[in-house]
Amino acid sequence: MAKSTCILGLSCYYHDSAAALIKDGDIVFAAQEERYTRKKHDDSLPKNAVAHALAHAGITMDDVSAVGFYEKPLLKFFDRILPTYIKVWPRGFRQCHGAMREWMEKKLWIPQNIKKELQYEGPVFCCSHHESHAASAYFVSGFDSAAIVTVDGVGEWATTTIGRGKGTDLQLLKEIHFPHSLGLLYSAITYYLGFKVNSAEYKVMGLAPYGEPNYLDQMRRLIDVNDDGSFTVNMDYFCYEYGLAMTGKKIEELFGQPTRKPESPLTQFHKDVARSLQEITDDAMLTIVKQAKKICPSENLCLAGGVALNCVSNGKILKSGLFENIFIQPAAGDAGGSLGVALLLWHRQFHGAKVPKMEHAFLGNSYANEEIEEAIRGQNLPFERLDDAALIDTVATLLQGDNIIGWFQGRMEFGPRSLGNRSILADARNKENWQKVNLKIKFRESFRPFAPTVLEERTSDYFDLHRESPYMLIVADTLPSRRSEIPAVTHVDGSARIQTIRRDQNPKYYDLIKTFEEKTGCPVLINTSFNVRGEPIVESPKDALNCFLHTQMDCLAMGNYLLSKKDIANASAQRQEEYLKKFALD
Repeated sequence: MAKSTCILGLSCYYHDSAAALIKDGDIVFAAQEERYTRKKHDDSLPKNAVAHALAHAGITMDDVSAVGFYEKPLLKFFDRILPTYIKVWPRGFRQCHGAMREWMEKKLWIPQNIKKELQYEGPVFCCSHHESHAASAYFVSGFDSAAIVTVDGVGEWATTTIGRGKGTDLQLLKEIHFPHSLGLLYSAITYYLGFKVNSAEYKVMGLAPYGEPNYLDQMRRLIDVNDDGSFTVNMDYFCYEYGLAMTGKKIEELFGQPTRKPESPLTQFHKDVARSLQEITDDAMLTIVKQAKKICPSENLCLAGGVALNCVSNGKILKSGLFENIFIQPAAGDAGGSLGVALLLWHRQFHGAKVPKMEHAFLGNSYANEEIEEAIRGQNLPFERLDDAALIDTVATLLQGDNIIGWFQGRMEFGPRSLGNRSILADARNKENWQKVNLKIKFRESFRPFAPTVLEERTSDYFDLHRESPYMLIVADTLPSRRSEIPAVTHVDGSARIQTIRRDQNPKYYDLIKTFEEKTGCPVLINTSFNVRGEPIVESPKDALNCFLHTQMDCLAMGNYLLSKKDIANASAQRQEEYLKKFALD
């Protein structure tokens, strides 16, 4: 019997490190390291994710045929980073000093570090950053051919690429190079608006509908987009080539206001800048994909890279009708590079057959009922154990109204979105749930919108969307006739960031929403990630219990176990009463 080909893909040492394991072309496991270390956007070598991947597959590093790293560190350092520091010298001395130390101690020796830290003796291959992004989308798209667009901050040199996929072959045909970067432009304005770079860009996207595009002229001074999809960023306004900050005094002069201090009040000015940034991003992305269509005439488009997580732009691309079919990698950022590089090696080094379409992103850990019960009993909490049908019926009833429920089931999602296995759920018909979940559960800004999950077959009954959107990566309008019905998931501009669900993708989650529909007539729920602000999405029963107990969530459904805050309060009161009685007797 032939030995299986097991390929481990890794991304790390920048942000959102991850590991992905494929076996004979099938995706076996994929997860971000942050879920295990509980350090948001953890950039370290993903040793925990690797260990869980190997355990899930029942193999050791001795069974791994090859390890792939998602970019080429030597090319990145000697071709871009070092020449850039020389170009801007003596500006950037502090940044250069810190970066040089990190590169000399760690980043230049990535293959050697991988072998040492993972106790691995086989081959380590490095593929280019944007090829890894492109592969992560195209090879699992289900398309026989496609135009491919990747847009992010920066890889080795490239910040944007247009490529072609055909069969098991992938080629990048056009590139835009650093410092001209749509991703870094978005991050720089995120910084100017007082939010955290590489973490809070989605907050700016959520803030934009509250504003008007009153600063488009200023935005056009920052970036010049050409008809052929190329663009240049005016570096007079930015410091990211040489500074520890993204922007400085000149951009404050352009917009007429200082950089916002984190956590300070948001004004209409900040909302208008966010809206202007979003519109210039939408226009740039549309121009890029139009050029991709010219270079690679196809009805299919694949998107990856951090900017592909901008679901507003994705919605505009879809609505343009340029492409009949669009596939967006659910882990479109750097984490997805781990999957992309593994797939590249499968096809290029091992000449493997084309892999099937990625129908879902449930690729992480799962926990048996016995492990869940052990965690609950370890906290001495009251619980109820129900079979699947009773659990679904009970939770669907509890969801009606203002109950907020933690939903921890099956395998963890890969990528930044909770898609129904590590989720917080609520009734989309209750407008008050928007603020309740934001302020009392998630402890986050009140302007942040929530995504709906809708039964796929009912999508067009509620939204201006006529296709699947399983990864919550497309924004479309809520139909005007439905906005008053589901106000908690309809943003101020009438839009929604939609997740569709089919039963074959996630039977338990689908059945919950279907049962909720049977009880209420509404096939839509609020679905937000199971975490609080500043923390990664929960990974384990212990994480879920910790989040549940320290927020105002009402109930928690983990596996076949149901916990209620009311039951916990009653049990606590009963224990206290018993203690007082015992004390009185003593």
